[in-house]
Amino acid sequence: MKKNDIIKLKITSMTSQGSGVGKNDDGIVVFVPFCAVGDEIEAKILKVKKTYAYGKIERIINPSYFRITPDCEAFTKCGGCAYRHLSYNSEKEIKRHRVIDAVERIGGLSGIKVKEVVDNKRLSRYRNKAQLPCKNTESGVEFGFYAAHSHRIIPLSDCLLQPKLFKKVIGITEDFMRETAQNAYDENSEQGKLRHLYIRYAEMTNQLMVCFIINGNGLKHEDVLVKTLKENIPELKTVVFNSNKEKTNVILGSKNRVAYGNGYIEDILCGKRFRISPLSFYQVNRSQAEKLYTIARDYAELKKGDVLLDLYCGAGTIGLTMADKCKKLIGVEIIEDAVKDAYINAGLNGINNAEFICGDAEYAAEKLRTDGIKPDVIVVDPPRKGLTPELIDTIVEMNPERIVYVSCDCETLARDLKQFNANYYSIKEITPVDLFSRTPHIECVCKIERTKS
Repeated sequence: MKKNDIIKLKITSMTSQGSGVGKNDDGIVVFVPFCAVGDEIEAKILKVKKTYAYGKIERIINPSYFRITPDCEAFTKCGGCAYRHLSYNSEKEIKRHRVIDAVERIGGLSGIKVKEVVDNKRLSRYRNKAQLPCKNTESGVEFGFYAAHSHRIIPLSDCLLQPKLFKKVIGITEDFMRETAQNAYDENSEQGKLRHLYIRYAEMTNQLMVCFIINGNGLKHEDVLVKTLKENIPELKTVVFNSNKEKTNVILGSKNRVAYGNGYIEDILCGKRFRISPLSFYQVNRSQAEKLYTIARDYAELKKGDVLLDLYCGAGTIGLTMADKCKKLIGVEIIEDAVKDAYINAGLNGINNAEFICGDAEYAAEKLRTDGIKPDVIVVDPPRKGLTPELIDTIVEMNPERIVYVSCDCETLARDLKQFNANYYSIKEITPVDLFSRTPHIECVCKIERTKS
């Protein structure tokens, strides 16, 4: 088998990123995107390694029973969705088996109960956040999304995962940039002003935040842009300019300047009111996040006299939804603005048993341990890279009765569960929750209990 060969394949399984898996006549594994289990295809080979190869669909000979017609013109081009060609039941099964495979293969754990995926009742328009890169074209600045594994921008004014309102913001911004003859930032030359358009929407309060990420301090005639947004978008609550002058792939800089409003929006989650600033973490799917946090609260099994430690607490959303069930809540978060929001959120909801610490989770947890803090329950909601071995050791040494692990990456979750399981903690149950329908991502909540002090 060599590059540009056309071969027949039967797709028998899916990878964690949504590619189909088949084998050629010699037993070589071939990965092909945008397939479905059961597809019989002709694949064009794009790259050949020693024991596997990559290809693309040249022709579908017999389509899988699970195939549906994609409903987006950018599907297969942008790097967002992976499953717009599959039935939703098929997508959920793929995601659940991804969790089971990670727990068994990476975690080395067998017999762990992985529940059915908590499904998303709204497969389109569920995201409350967009971070849109832009590029210069002959007709002006255009927004879109990066193609998979690249920084090549695929123009798209309306993503089916996002509210229709976002399209209006994009159109106004593109018109403004064209009329004022201003350019998008170019990564190669490091010239141009506008790097990203960042939009957040609070669906329960109908409040919109628009944030412009600038290679500099602002845009020319930005007052006109703000005025146009205010006149055309009644939902607009605040406009923020974020300065990012670094040569980096990180989207947001550390400096914000408020051009209109208070610099934040507010939303309601699990009956609590939360302030959301540009740098604050907030789940992109509010209705599914409510289900996620409800499961986490049930897994915590808090009692009135308990101390709850919430690591990677962000603006306090998880811990504050549980604060009425325990004696004291301690939250830890490294982003200073998020910690400020967490204190404000506690005040907004009349919660007076919460304390928040600004610091790295690993070092803050160790400091709490040496200070003699003994939490009864610990909640962790780390980024995709998961927990460090040192932090897991510290958590184990704190000897909590229960740990609730909220994860956005089941592979790093499985790796961390292996270490907990080797240190007197039993993995009781995992519930996958589909926050990111049509994409390969799956959120999980895991209940971990102490078996021995």
